[in-house]
Amino acid sequence: MEHIAALLLIVGCSGNLDHCKEIPAPGPVIYETMEDCAADLPQARDDTRKLSARMFSQCVYVDPAMEEEDAELVWDITPDGRLKASVIAGGTTVASVSESTNSRRQ
Repeated sequence: MEHIAALLLIVGCSGNLDHCKEIPAPGPVIYETMEDCAADLPQARDDTRKLSARMFSQCVYVDPAMEEEDAELVWDITPDGRLKASVIAGGTTVASVSESTNSRRQ
Protein backbone atom coordinates (compact mmCIF):
# COMPACT_ATOMS: atom_id res chain seq x y z
CA MET A 1 0.00 0.00 0.00
CA GLU A 2 1.31 3.43 -0.93
CA HIS A 3 1.53 6.13 1.67
CA ILE A 4 0.58 9.68 0.74
CA ALA A 5 3.02 12.31 1.97
CA ALA A 6 2.23 15.19 -0.40
CA LEU A 7 -0.45 16.57 -2.66
CA LEU A 8 0.18 18.75 -5.70
CA LEU A 9 -2.18 21.73 -5.60
CA ILE A 10 -2.66 24.04 -8.59
CA VAL A 11 -4.97 27.05 -8.40
CA GLY A 12 -5.82 29.43 -11.23
CA CYS A 13 -7.17 32.93 -10.61
CA SER A 14 -8.37 35.97 -12.47
CA GLY A 15 -5.88 38.84 -12.72
CA ASN A 16 -7.39 40.63 -9.72
CA LEU A 17 -7.69 37.40 -7.65
CA ASP A 18 -11.49 37.75 -7.41
CA HIS A 19 -12.18 34.33 -8.92
CA CYS A 20 -10.00 31.32 -8.20
CA LYS A 21 -10.43 27.59 -8.73
CA GLU A 22 -8.44 24.40 -8.49
CA ILE A 23 -6.88 23.33 -11.76
CA PRO A 24 -6.41 19.60 -12.43
CA ALA A 25 -2.74 18.68 -12.36
CA PRO A 26 -1.37 17.42 -15.67
CA GLY A 27 0.14 14.37 -13.97
CA PRO A 28 0.07 12.77 -10.54
CA VAL A 29 -1.55 14.69 -7.69
CA ILE A 30 -0.49 12.44 -4.82
CA TYR A 31 3.08 11.54 -3.90
CA GLU A 32 4.85 9.26 -1.47
CA THR A 33 7.42 11.96 -0.66
CA MET A 34 7.58 15.76 -0.70
CA GLU A 35 10.73 15.46 -2.80
CA ASP A 36 8.85 13.58 -5.55
CA CYS A 37 6.16 16.26 -5.57
CA ALA A 38 8.73 19.07 -5.62
CA ALA A 39 10.50 17.42 -8.55
CA ASP A 40 7.26 17.47 -10.60
CA LEU A 41 6.28 21.01 -9.59
CA PRO A 42 8.23 22.91 -12.31
CA GLN A 43 6.73 20.79 -15.10
CA ALA A 44 3.23 21.16 -13.65
CA ARG A 45 3.72 24.93 -13.56
CA ASP A 46 4.87 24.94 -17.18
CA ASP A 47 1.96 22.77 -18.30
CA THR A 48 -0.69 24.94 -16.63
CA ARG A 49 0.75 28.48 -16.68
CA LYS A 50 -1.52 29.73 -19.49
CA LEU A 51 -4.81 28.38 -18.11
CA SER A 52 -5.55 31.45 -15.98
CA ALA A 53 -4.25 34.99 -15.63
CA ARG A 54 -2.54 34.08 -12.34
CA MET A 55 -1.44 30.61 -11.38
CA PHE A 56 -0.39 29.29 -8.00
CA SER A 57 1.04 25.85 -7.30
CA GLN A 58 2.66 24.09 -4.40
CA CYS A 59 3.17 20.75 -2.72
CA VAL A 60 1.17 20.33 0.46
CA TYR A 61 2.46 17.96 3.14
CA VAL A 62 0.14 15.17 4.29
CA ASP A 63 0.92 13.22 7.44
CA PRO A 64 1.08 9.55 6.35
CA ALA A 65 -0.19 8.54 9.80
CA MET A 66 -3.61 9.97 8.95
CA GLU A 67 -4.28 7.66 5.98
CA GLU A 68 -7.24 6.06 7.80
CA GLU A 69 -8.88 9.41 8.59
CA ASP A 70 -11.12 11.52 6.42
CA ALA A 71 -9.13 14.56 5.44
CA GLU A 72 -9.90 17.71 3.52
CA LEU A 73 -7.58 19.98 1.55
CA VAL A 74 -8.51 23.63 2.07
CA TRP A 75 -6.85 26.60 0.44
CA ASP A 76 -7.13 30.34 0.06
CA ILE A 77 -5.43 33.06 -1.95
CA THR A 78 -4.62 35.99 0.31
CA PRO A 79 -5.08 39.60 -0.88
CA ASP A 80 -1.29 39.94 -1.15
CA GLY A 81 -1.14 37.02 -3.61
CA ARG A 82 -0.12 34.08 -1.46
CA LEU A 83 -1.52 30.57 -1.70
CA LYS A 84 -2.25 29.16 1.75
CA ALA A 85 -3.15 25.47 1.93
CA SER A 86 -3.88 23.07 4.77
CA VAL A 87 -4.89 19.46 5.18
CA ILE A 88 -7.54 19.13 7.87
CA ALA A 89 -8.63 15.86 9.49
CA GLY A 90 -11.36 15.70 12.08
CA GLY A 91 -11.48 19.49 12.32
CA THR A 92 -7.77 19.75 13.18
CA THR A 93 -5.16 21.23 10.87
CA VAL A 94 -2.50 18.60 10.36
CA ALA A 95 -0.42 20.40 7.76
CA SER A 96 -0.25 23.96 6.53
CA VAL A 97 1.72 25.63 3.77
CA SER A 98 1.88 29.26 2.71
CA GLU A 99 3.90 30.38 -0.27
CA SER A 100 3.85 33.09 -2.88
CA THR A 101 4.63 30.76 -5.76
CA ASN A 102 2.52 32.39 -8.42
CA SER A 103 3.22 33.24 -11.99
CA ARG A 104 1.52 35.63 -14.35
CA ARG A 105 0.43 34.59 -17.78
CA GLN A 106 2.77 35.96 -20.40
